[in-house]
Amino acid sequence: MAELNYETWKRREAYEFFSRLSNPFFMVTFRQDVTGLYDYVKKNGSSFYNAMIWCCTEALNQIEAFRVTKRDGKLLLLDRRNPSFTVLKPGAEQFSIVTMEHIPDITRFCAEAAKKIQVQTDFIDPEKETDDLIYYSCLPWLDLTALTNERDMQGPGALDDSIPRIAWGKFTEENGRKKLGISVEVNHRFIDGFHIGQFAQRLDKIIEKLH
Repeated sequence: MAELNYETWKRREAYEFFSRLSNPFFMVTFRQDVTGLYDYVKKNGSSFYNAMIWCCTEALNQIEAFRVTKRDGKLLLLDRRNPSFTVLKPGAEQFSIVTMEHIPDITRFCAEAAKKIQVQTDFIDPEKETDDLIYYSCLPWLDLTALTNERDMQGPGALDDSIPRIAWGKFTEENGRKKLGISVEVNHRFIDGFHIGQFAQRLDKIIEKLH
């Protein structure tokens, strides 16, 4: 992790512009081809959800703008962000939230995520709720077209919340390809649509490389 110089930060002007707003957050939803990922998990017996979290985390961490945060008045560039994701166990109606360190290897990540999901009994571990996370969720019952997230806009430092929120719905068949709607909600102080475009491109490449 490195501290950035606010005076020379290339995004300073945009950050100050969007800091005038009472709600600087925005959301984009796009269609994502997940055919390669679907084939991969079927071949390897992995969870599609866990594997999708891995792909998104890998893609996002390749983009510097997504790793910037503001902590105790200091502008920091994180080494990486880690996933924090909702889980609904079979037969349950109340989800829980699992947080873990990211693992660069998809096989190891999926195995570790499966273990954590199995053993966690609490709704959430508050000690793991830090500012270096990515929040994930999934609505597998519907084709997602848009989604917003809850926020405490009155909380201290609320407007500097830099944690990306990513969610997706069920995949559908389109011309023999499996696609789903994926929603990305971010803080305009740190992120532009350009960076979400970069994320989508990196995600495509990561999925394409799976065998």
